[in-house]
Amino acid sequence: MGDPLTFLGLSEDHSLDPDIVILPVPYELTTSYGQGTMQGPEACLRASAQVELYDPRLSEDIPAGAIIRTVDPWTSEAGTLKEQLSSVSEYLSKWLSDESIFPVVLGGEHGLLPAEIEALSSHPMLDGELNNLTIVQFDAHADLRDELDGDPWSHACAARRTLDLGIGAILQIGVRAWSREEAEFSSNDSRVHTHLASDILAVCGGEEAWDSVMKELTSLSGPIWITVDIDALEGYLVPSTGTPVPGGLTWWHLESALAQIFDSKDCVVIGADVVETVPDQAGSLTPFTAAMIATRLVGGHLHRSIQ
Repeated sequence: MGDPLTFLGLSEDHSLDPDIVILPVPYELTTSYGQGTMQGPEACLRASAQVELYDPRLSEDIPAGAIIRTVDPWTSEAGTLKEQLSSVSEYLSKWLSDESIFPVVLGGEHGLLPAEIEALSSHPMLDGELNNLTIVQFDAHADLRDELDGDPWSHACAARRTLDLGIGAILQIGVRAWSREEAEFSSNDSRVHTHLASDILAVCGGEEAWDSVMKELTSLSGPIWITVDIDALEGYLVPSTGTPVPGGLTWWHLESALAQIFDSKDCVVIGADVVETVPDQAGSLTPFTAAMIATRLVGGHLHRSIQ
């Protein structure tokens, strides 16, 4: 069977307590268009072995003295969707409730987001008060539907369900495919602030809109969970994903935004995910892009932790 896959192809000593954990969650039960996110975590791990370990924010290459552990992937034989999500929460809870560990979840479809938030609820920085938590969501979709095809736990409802759980705020960046229901919900709920890709990328005014996004990221405070649905990016960067949408963010939009979050002085990123990766039918750009995002998240955490 060969050696198990590790993040960035690094050697790992599991006798040591980890500083960073990589959590593959091949969850796929409610995809509504393209399939294949179940294979996303493995593809991302394979691609990560080709990602450069150099990060200019760090004085040495990743892992830069930290202990990174790639955990065995989540599996479940639960019979219902709700039971599957409970199983995901149980799998994640050990790692998402430890203040000394930085978790990066590799998905899988975005429907796992509410399970992540459930697992975070006992994190010491939250102490059971999810209203202290802000989610920063990079996504082509708002995921604010109350249900899709009668299913309230669809990936299209993931952000809405986290609000039901009691999180304090969601900052959405890159949205460009949403329903009237979602647009009205975002406009009427003070907990949701949605930055549209059409504003960010506008020929006239786009730079001002992006400056507004960056200022909002600078002013973040308290505990932060970053969720990156890779379809936030333009399709040429992620040609294979669950629900591709034209008109997305550039790589440099995403990279600069992630860097700004970790540089923001009044907030603490307590974990992150990279979801909706699907292996490319030809080539490997999509999982490689996902692996680079995960690497930037790890680098941002390491940079912040040594400041």
